[in-house]
Amino acid sequence: MKSNSAHPWSVGDVAARFDLPTNVLRHWESVGLLQPPRDASGRRRYGQDEIVRIAVIRRSKAAGMSLEQIAVLLDDESAGRHQVLQQHLDDLDRRMDEMRISRAMTEHAMQCRAHDIATCPGFRAHVADLVSSL
Repeated sequence: MKSNSAHPWSVGDVAARFDLPTNVLRHWESVGLLQPPRDASGRRRYGQDEIVRIAVIRRSKAAGMSLEQIAVLLDDESAGRHQVLQQHLDDLDRRMDEMRISRAMTEHAMQCRAHDIATCPGFRAHVADLVSSL
């Protein structure tokens, strides 16, 4: 991996910048997501290209992608990139739908005057799809 070494940061510097333990960066390296160049003493040196790659990994993990999916995303020679991305988009859509339902349920619970929220017909409507499948 080619690196822009205008700002060579150490593994500790990068870990602190991204609020990660250094072992996470080393793990990502061991699974092939990162390949930071080394200085003459063998220490990892992260340039801007590696910083961007780490940011992509962080954002992708936060969105629910696995390291295996991220590896495909970042592999410029991967023939399966579009398939992995479509599966991830489908998963995001499913999770967003679930979150919209959960938000509506929570908003209802905030305003509901029922003593036992689980007995409220309006509240129950938010889980009817799950209950009806039993």
